[in-house]
Amino acid sequence: MAASKCALIRPFFLILALHSLAIYLFTRGFLLTRTELSSFSHCSDKSQSPCSIPSPTNNANASFLGDHPPKFGSNGQCWTRPAVDRLVIIILDALRFDFVAPSFFFEEKRPWMDKLEVLQKLASDERTSSRIFKAIADPPTTSLQRLKGLTTGGLPTFIDVGNSFGAPAIVEDNLIFQLANNGKRVLMMGDDTWVKLFPHHFNESYPYPSFNVKDLDTVDNGVIEHLLPSLLRDDWDVLIAHFLGVDHAGHIYGVDSTPMIAKLEQYNNILEEVVQVLKNQSGSGGLHENTLLVVMGDHGQTLNGDHGGGTAEEVETSLFAMSLRNPPAPIATVLDKNYCHLDLDGKKICIGTFQQLDFAVTMASLLGIPFPFGSYACLTRSNLNMLLFCYVVYSSFFFFLICKFLVFFLEHIGRINPELYALTGRTWETHNQCAEKFGSHSTLESWMLNYVNSLCVNTWQVKRYIDLYSMTSVIGLPAEDLRYINVLYSQAQGSWLDIMKFALSSENGTNIRITDNTTFVLQRQIDAYSRFLEGVAELARFAWTEFNLMLMGFGLCVMLTSLCVHLYSIRTVHALCKSYYPFSSSSASLRILTVIFFVAIRGFSFLSNSYILAEGRVASFLLGTSGILNLWFSSDTGKVAVEDLLFLVLNIIIRFSIESGISKETIGSGSSIVHSFGSTGIEKGWSLMIGLLELLPILALSILVVLIYIIISRNSFWKRLKHFYNMGNILCCMLMSVHWIVESNIIAASEELKNFGKTFAPRIIYSIGLLHFVLLALSLIINKKYMVPVSNPTDALAIVATGMLSAWSSTILILLGRQGPNVALVYILGAWCITRLKLAAQVDAESGTATGPISNPMPVLQWSLLAVCLFFYTGHWCTFDGLRYAAAFIGFEHFNIVQQGILLAIDTFGVSHIIPVLSIPFLVISKHQISKKKHPYDFLFVNLTQAFLIYGLITAFTTTLTITCVWGLFAPKYVFDVLGLLLTDVLICVGSLFYY
Repeated sequence: MAASKCALIRPFFLILALHSLAIYLFTRGFLLTRTELSSFSHCSDKSQSPCSIPSPTNNANASFLGDHPPKFGSNGQCWTRPAVDRLVIIILDALRFDFVAPSFFFEEKRPWMDKLEVLQKLASDERTSSRIFKAIADPPTTSLQRLKGLTTGGLPTFIDVGNSFGAPAIVEDNLIFQLANNGKRVLMMGDDTWVKLFPHHFNESYPYPSFNVKDLDTVDNGVIEHLLPSLLRDDWDVLIAHFLGVDHAGHIYGVDSTPMIAKLEQYNNILEEVVQVLKNQSGSGGLHENTLLVVMGDHGQTLNGDHGGGTAEEVETSLFAMSLRNPPAPIATVLDKNYCHLDLDGKKICIGTFQQLDFAVTMASLLGIPFPFGSYACLTRSNLNMLLFCYVVYSSFFFFLICKFLVFFLEHIGRINPELYALTGRTWETHNQCAEKFGSHSTLESWMLNYVNSLCVNTWQVKRYIDLYSMTSVIGLPAEDLRYINVLYSQAQGSWLDIMKFALSSENGTNIRITDNTTFVLQRQIDAYSRFLEGVAELARFAWTEFNLMLMGFGLCVMLTSLCVHLYSIRTVHALCKSYYPFSSSSASLRILTVIFFVAIRGFSFLSNSYILAEGRVASFLLGTSGILNLWFSSDTGKVAVEDLLFLVLNIIIRFSIESGISKETIGSGSSIVHSFGSTGIEKGWSLMIGLLELLPILALSILVVLIYIIISRNSFWKRLKHFYNMGNILCCMLMSVHWIVESNIIAASEELKNFGKTFAPRIIYSIGLLHFVLLALSLIINKKYMVPVSNPTDALAIVATGMLSAWSSTILILLGRQGPNVALVYILGAWCITRLKLAAQVDAESGTATGPISNPMPVLQWSLLAVCLFFYTGHWCTFDGLRYAAAFIGFEHFNIVQQGILLAIDTFGVSHIIPVLSIPFLVISKHQISKKKHPYDFLFVNLTQAFLIYGLITAFTTTLTITCVWGLFAPKYVFDVLGLLLTDVLICVGSLFYY
């Protein structure tokens, strides 16, 4: 019974459609929803607030809370009393916490520590007016998202991922809008993301392009050019300077590198000059008499320079604040609650904690402008996972359509930071004013009174947001929860009214006097407002977890249906295979059960957080176990094959690399071995060793090209085409060698050669790969059009599969960097072992017939496990810092969403999906070459269909388990798996069109 190729291909497209529908439905149900509010805060809104400093009155029972607080401009007050006149914000992109904090706060001193000495010295010598904070960012830790978070008081409600790299203007209420709307003049210089987010808000701006990660100096030099002269001008109120050198140095060279240390030292010199200029102008009547300096990072970075995720290294950054006026000594007691250490000179240095969500509301309070209306948000752990989910897709560029809209909330309520408020509380001026109203009180009491008033405004704004959201949101909040919020708010405000009623009394009808326990009373009120803010946050952790369970259920049902279609298709093709040649299946059941057991172990391991984190090791363990089974079966015959032993050795190499974290930590994003040695200070005297290490990848690449040449040359099909493949592979090898030699700087090359090696060589390689693919497609179309007879379908399939691999392999190798040739050799040897193992022969002992893969699916399982292992072996992880962003810029200096997106996708999924799926035909080819009988033409493709279906079923089953346990830990894992599944389906469909 003959099988038409269309009938064999049809299930692949049906399964792709089912998977696409299932993932779409589940993702739509999994994305949380919240109504975005377009309201803005205004000074006039304060008239609706119950918060204001009391005014003197002759009425003994006068309310502490004035009905009509002063308008902005009458005394400089809008919502709160201004504490500073001018604000200087210097952002050092990707500033790790240990870049600023002294090394004695850590267990081990590292080379990059203590380089920003000027900040440490100020925090030590002037600790009442200068303070270092550990600033906690919220993922995703990218500059664009963090700038949105810093200025809006949260993160964007809806992330339009399709426009994220275009940095669309922020349309919701934000700090920059409030500054401009309330007459504050803003000057910006540095990262051009600012002018994209706020195109019409700056009085003056000096933007510089930020996407060229290989450029460490253009942005920084531009900032330096304008920063110091601008500090001597009086035509601005807020200055923003955004440096990018540290971020780019991390991406290219890693944290422990000479360029990184040089950048930190450069920043230290710049900050010294900035501080000197500010201090020189800080005298009475001076330009910076009441200026606040803030030096901060927008996020941190890992040791290899990556960021975007939620690890401690990425979310922990620094904030340094210095007031040009020292607060009175009593206020310093608020700062003494920090984590403190003594430096080498015996001086105390304290470090506070600052949530970046507090930045917008704290700065607004200090400047006396309205708080951004949406400067408050809440997030559950599940919501955070969805945030991470979207960012992985966002980081993969071309997958942005999957999460066009994502809603998320933060696990924190934006509130005024008391420590930063204490540094700039301006109580030295308000003390006398308060004394006129309240009688003689301590400076601390006066500061606390101002802080309570600011917290009252903060609380009122949060309550106002909740009320408006409940009225306008489609989902809203449950009535019971709203009552609970109202009770908390009434208790907080009611206690303040009670305090004013019972703790305040009129004295001679001229002023209001607070009783002796003022500090206790005010602290109790601070606690009451804090309880309200914490209560709202706790409520939101539960109330705003609105999943569409119906859509998620439909998605999961469609996914399970696709598994049934998979099984039915495999059974149908297996029956078709048996119709060609009946064969014995006595041992098939045991083999199938063994494979099912292995797949089930891997799939159900995703139910555990620990096993998700150790996925690479689990896959390596299962791959090694299957190799031991092969060895055991071989030993029954009395002869151990070389392939069995080699396969185990390769698995040990892979396992060792995964365990040691070779690509996670020791292989940077794009740093060369020379820089690694240079950063450790052992470059001198080791030039020969460095040269050998740089030449090893080229040697491995040469061996790889020779192996490919031998494989292609032994095939007798399409002689002209295979010669073109050989020439293209050799040329790509030469170009890769030039690229790596020029990047390593082991030879003195001219600028022309460097430019060719770094830019044009990779582009030529990409072009050759594309040309290979186009020529292969045209050759197949011509052959099918003119019905060119094929005498040996096995050789024809082999040359087409080799052509497909040649089209992709060169691009994947250069994107992987110097580890590429080694990875390719490991994969080729591993694939050869799998195809040559006795169990992989799949030849019926009695008839000599090549049976279908269903009779022994173990080789297909090993093929899949090898692909998973190589994903982790090459330094990829199911986390944000597992995306190797530097690979997207190989051959390109400037950012383009299409070209960089394609390159990053190829680098991410190249060795784990593209190469393994397109090389599946070799599993079938090998057993047909071993077979003693000549098979019908269609029988080869029936076996290939079985192999494709089994491979797809293994991937689909593990993805289904990931979907089932997505609540547990990793939405990023969910993203990688569903994208990997869709890519596997697409590659199988494309491969079937080429191979059949």
